[in-house]
Amino acid sequence: MNKMTTMKPWLLGISLMILGGGMSADAGLFGFGGDSWKEEVLLHDRSKIIVKRSQSYGGRHEIGQTPPIKEQDITFTLPGTNRTITWKSEYSEDIGRANFNLLALHILNGTPYIVATPNLCLSYNKWGRPNPPYVFFKHNGKQWQRIPLAEFPAAFKEINLVVSTKRHKDTLTAQSMVTAEFVRELNGELEQPEYKTILRTPLTKERIDQMCEERVLYKGSWILPNDPIARKFIDQQKR
Repeated sequence: MNKMTTMKPWLLGISLMILGGGMSADAGLFGFGGDSWKEEVLLHDRSKIIVKRSQSYGGRHEIGQTPPIKEQDITFTLPGTNRTITWKSEYSEDIGRANFNLLALHILNGTPYIVATPNLCLSYNKWGRPNPPYVFFKHNGKQWQRIPLAEFPAAFKEINLVVSTKRHKDTLTAQSMVTAEFVRELNGELEQPEYKTILRTPLTKERIDQMCEERVLYKGSWILPNDPIARKFIDQQKR
C-alpha cells in the first residue's frame, strides 16, 4: 500500500485513523476477525468496475458493545490497465479504530478519487471539522493525497459504495457480488443528506455542532476547546 502525503502536521498520512467517542478505559483492544466481499461500483460515466472491500474488527469499545471497524480497505484495477490500487484505513491508537467511512470511488482520465467521511465525532475533530463533512483523496500515480473540495471534479455526484458496512456485513458477505443496484438500495435507508449525494455546499453551523461537539487533542485526551489548557495549546499551535 502506498503511503499518503499530508497537508498539515496533524494529518497523519495513510494510517487512516478514525476517532471514536465514549470509549472506556476498561474497553478492550482485541481483534475479532474480519470480512471481505466484491462490490460493483457505478462510475459517473455509467460504466462499472468491480472492487474488493475488506474490514476487520477490534480497537477500543465499551464492554458489552460489539467492536468497531479496526481497519478497512478497497482494492481495484484501474480501467484499461492491469494496475491494482489499494486505499487503506488503518488502526491508530489515538482514536482506537479506523479513521474513515468510505462513501465513493470515482475515476476521471485514469485518475482515481476517494470520498470518505470521518467516522464519529473525534475523527471529525481530528480531520479539521470539514464542511461538507468529507475528506477527499486523489491518487497521483504513486500515492494517495488529500485534496480540497475545490480540486474534486464537479462531475462526481454519486455516493456509490455501501456506507453502513458493519451493519450489513452478513448481507454483504452472503453475496457473490454486491451489485450497484443493491448498493443503491442499502444506502437508500440512510436519511442524512450527505449520504444521498456528494454535497458541494456546507451544512449549517447548527447542524455541524449538533452532529459533533468540538474537541481538541491534548496529551492523549480530547478536551473542550474553551478549557484553559486547550486554549493555551491552540494559541501555541498558531504561532
